[in-house]
Formats: sequence, C-alpha cells, structure tokens
Amino acid sequence: MRYPRDMLGYGPNPPTANWPGGANVAVQFVLNYEEGGENNVLHGDGQSEAFLADVIGAAPWPGQRHWNIESMYEYGARAGFWRLHRLFMQNHIPVTIYGVATALIRAPAQVEAMLEAGWEIASHGYKWVEHKDMPPDVEREQIREAIRLHTLATGSRPLGWYTGRCSLNTVDLVSEEGGFAYISDTYDDDLPYWRVHDGRPQLIVPYTLSANDMRFVTASGFSNGEEYFQFLKDSFDCLYAEGEAGSPKMMSIGLHCRLVGQPGRLQGLKRFVDYIKGFDKVWTPTRLEIARHWASEHPYEAPDLVPSQMTRDAFVHRFGSIFEHSAWIAERAFDGELGPANDTALGLHFALKMQFRAASEGERLGVLTAHPDLAGKLAAARRLTAASSEEQASAGLDALTDGDRETFTRLNTAYTAKFGFPFIIAVKDNTKASILAAFEQRLNNSREQEFATACAQVERIARLRLESLLA
Repeated sequence: MRYPRDMLGYGPNPPTANWPGGANVAVQFVLNYEEGGENNVLHGDGQSEAFLADVIGAAPWPGQRHWNIESMYEYGARAGFWRLHRLFMQNHIPVTIYGVATALIRAPAQVEAMLEAGWEIASHGYKWVEHKDMPPDVEREQIREAIRLHTLATGSRPLGWYTGRCSLNTVDLVSEEGGFAYISDTYDDDLPYWRVHDGRPQLIVPYTLSANDMRFVTASGFSNGEEYFQFLKDSFDCLYAEGEAGSPKMMSIGLHCRLVGQPGRLQGLKRFVDYIKGFDKVWTPTRLEIARHWASEHPYEAPDLVPSQMTRDAFVHRFGSIFEHSAWIAERAFDGELGPANDTALGLHFALKMQFRAASEGERLGVLTAHPDLAGKLAAARRLTAASSEEQASAGLDALTDGDRETFTRLNTAYTAKFGFPFIIAVKDNTKASILAAFEQRLNNSREQEFATACAQVERIARLRLESLLA
C-alpha cells in the first residue's frame, strides 16, 4: 500500500535558497481579495457567508442574505483595500493578490489599482466557497471558469493559484489544468518544492495560516494589532537567524481587506513593515518572483529511483538482495506501507529493517546463515553475490596471504561452531586488522549477545548497500 503523504520533505538539509542579494529571508505579503465572491444568494448560492468576518460563531443562513456579514465584506472592498494599498505603495513593497474571479469582476477600481501598482494577481478560485464536497468534474470546470474570468478582468491569465477552502482533489486538478508557475494550496514547508502528479512536476510555493490575519476572528488568535505584530516579529526573527546561519527561508503573510484593513489591526501590520525595514538582507518579492527564482535556481530533477512508486515485482527485484538472499523482507516491506518518506536510503532502510526486526528468531537466523564466511571458500571460488564480493574487496579480503587465509579459516570455524551462524560484520566500516580484532573479541560473547550483534551488523550492511543505490 502506498502512503501518499510526504512526511519527510527536505529533511535536515534543505537546499540553499540563494535569494537575490544574499537575503536571509524572503518576506512575502499576500492580500486575499474575496469581497464580492463569497457565499450569497445574490450570487446563486444557497446560503449566506459565515466565514472570516467579525461575527464570531456565525452560521450560514440558508436561502437568506446576512446583511451584517455582507456589509463587513463590503468594508474590505470600500475601505480596507485602500488602506492596505496605501501602506504597501508608500513602502514600495510588491504584493501578491489572491483574487477570487467573481470578486475581481465586481471590483474595477481595485483591479486597476492592483495593475497600476505592478502587483501580481494570482487566482483564488472561481468563488470564495467551500470545495471539500465538490465533485471533481464540477471543481475542474470552476478552475477553468476562474481562469477565463480572471483573464477577462486583468488582461492576462493567472500564473499562480490558491483555492484556500480547497478539496482533496484541488492541487491535482490545478496541476492537470497546467499553465501555472506555482500552486500554494499547501502549508507544509518554509521553502518551495516540486510535486509530481501523473508524471508532471509542478512547483509548490507553500502558504501559511499561522501568520494570517484570519486569526483575528478565529479561536486562539490575535486580540489586537500588538499581538499580531509580536507574532510576525518573532517569526521573522527566527527565520532571519536561520538565514544568517546559512539556511534562508520564506515567510508568507496572509492578509484580508476586511480583517487587517481595520484601523486598529493595521497598526500592528504597519509596525512590522517598519521593523523589517531595519534589516539589510530582506527580500520582499511577489510569489511569482519566488516561483521563477526557485525554478531557475532549483529546476526539477527526476530521481533515478522512487521505491514507493515501483511495482511489486520491480521493487523486490531491485531490493530483494539488500538483506542477503532474503527477498521476503522486501516483499513484506512492499506489502506493508511505503510512502515518500521511504524513497531515500534512510527511509527505505527503515522500512526493510522494520520487517527484519518483526520477523521470528528463526527467520532472522535464516538471514544470518545466508551470509557467506568472510574470506571463505565461496570467496575463493568467486561465488559470492556481487554485493558481497564488492564489500569484501573493499577491506582487502580478496587479496589475502596464505597466513591471513589460514587465520580467517580458523576463526570462521570456531565462530560457526560456537554460535551456529557465520561471523558478520560491515566490512566497509572496517579494515582487515579491525575485522580480525572484532573476530577475536566477539568470540567471547554469549550466543544471545552475538545474535543481537550479528543482526545489528546485517542491518548496517543493508544500510550501506542502499546508500550505494539511493541518494
């Protein structure tokens, strides 16, 4: 069974962003323009809007307009937008607009101001409604209609996409539609990354809700502008320090005209804008600029092997010998659960060794006895597996003197007689001298101790073999 979620990402060593000017952090402001695209019976919807407005705990009114909610959205278009427009224009900071298509066609003055400012206008979908229960065919058509209306309203098609209230299918459907420099319907990283769907790579520029002004109207959110400023400052300080240490990241800040566009809240945002102006290595791009930079600096490179996407036969053929002559371990790993986290040497080794550890003692003994003697008769007759031959050669065991060979024969015989399985050691970690020293020392172990030691060495050998196959 393939587990689709990627719980690894870049892991402990993310790529260096190489932001322009050597910036330590890219601070990216998004202004969501949704006013006029929200749920409303005037728009053909079955209920009023109840999401992200200053009526805490509001519920949709089926078949009715909600005058208070409507007027709060209208505040965003009539007053909040222009207050935010002045703030960013005065500070020469470009903004990415997430524009709902049906909101843009009802906002000619605001759209003209966005275009004159040179801001990026990305698509925020056809309507500002919930998509979780929307059939894929309906959502696909709405994506296309959003692109069509967006093009009519702005003069060009959107190159960025963010639905927000998305479905499980949204990112796949937008990827299939194509033509987008990036999609932002994820919250899973501080850096862009490539996501492959149906064999086609799509750049993802993740978004965030933690630094989003929606928390002014949600539980455990911001009570006032000062709390908002402090959270943004703390986030920035952390990311800036990481950038100084050599790992630059991206900071997304999501805004709404009707929320942070309110005077008391705006002051917190203004304080943050003033704060970051005191730092030299800060880049304030649009999301499209980030996407183009990333595609240039970190173009997609298809991996040679993606274990979790292989067929069972191909997987077992490729990895069945990682544990010596024990293909059943690969079979059980494949039949268990594999996902993107298992597509690295570390991750696949984890999946395989879990099956080895879960096996019975008799099965694990079978794996031990499948290993050849070190510098034994099979090696002399050149009948080792390719992996074992390469490993033994790495420690010089393919070029022994007659005296060395006699010593190994004596130790092999004594060890096998005492424990009932051959001496196993990860020879790539050792030299001939250290192997002989380990031989002498381990002969003094109890069988229980040595069984555990041998199993650990089998796992180590498997890890080294995988590292030679997978980055």
